[in-house]
Amino acid sequence: MKDNFSTQSADYAIYRPTYPQELFDYLFNLVKNKETAWDCATGNGQVARVLAQHFDAVYATDISENQLKNAFQLPNITYKVEPAEQTLVGNASFDLITVAQAIHWFNFEAFYAEVKRTLKPNGLFAVIGYGLMFIDKKVDKAVHKLYEDILGKYWDSERHYIEEGYKTIPFPFEEIVAPHFQIKTTWNFNQMIGYLNTWSSLQHYKKANERNPLEYMFTELKEAWGDDAEKDVHFPVLLRIGRLG
Repeated sequence: MKDNFSTQSADYAIYRPTYPQELFDYLFNLVKNKETAWDCATGNGQVARVLAQHFDAVYATDISENQLKNAFQLPNITYKVEPAEQTLVGNASFDLITVAQAIHWFNFEAFYAEVKRTLKPNGLFAVIGYGLMFIDKKVDKAVHKLYEDILGKYWDSERHYIEEGYKTIPFPFEEIVAPHFQIKTTWNFNQMIGYLNTWSSLQHYKKANERNPLEYMFTELKEAWGDDAEKDVHFPVLLRIGRLG
C-alpha cells in the first residue's frame, strides 16, 4: 500500500471532511452486536472515534505512524501500525469492519481475505469514501481546472476508483444496497485551500516541480470564491456494504 499522507498528516487531521452521523446511524442499525470493530487505514482516527462511542473496543490500523500520531486518543481505541492486508488479530474478531477513503490503495485480494478471516459470521463490512466536492459553479470550475488540467497526470492511477464511485472495485460479499448520503459542511476560503493542500496529487506535483501548484491557482480560486465569508460545501458519499456470503 502506498503512503501518500504521512507528510501532510497534521493538515489531514484539520482539513479533511467528516462523515455525516446519518451514515453511521444507518450502519449501526445493521450491526447486531457491538463488541469489537476494526477501522482499517484509520488515518487520523476520524471514523475510529465515532465507532468508539458505540463499540466496546475499536482496533484501528494504518501504515502511517505520522497519521496515528495525529489520531484521536480514546481509552477503548487501540492504534497499531499495520498494513490492511495483514493484522495481528485472531479469526472472527470483529462485528464491524470499516475502511474509509482508502480501499483503492489496497491489494484487494489480500485485504478481502483478511476481512473474511477477521469478520464474525454475522458481522458487517463497510467501504466508505467521498468524491470531489461541489460548492458553486465558479468555484467548482476553478477546482476542476486544478484537479484535471494541472494535477491530472499527478493523480495515482488508483484514483479512478473514487471517480467511479467505488462501483468498479471488486466486492466479493453479500451486498446490501445502501441509501445515498452526502457530507455537508461550511468552509471559509482558507479551509478550502487547506483541504486542497491535502490532495496526494498536489504532494506529487510539489516533489516533481519543487513548487506548490496552488501558487498558480490562488488568484483564480480567490476570484471565484468572491466576497462570501463562508460557502456551503457538499461531498457525495461513496458506500459499499456487505456481509460474508
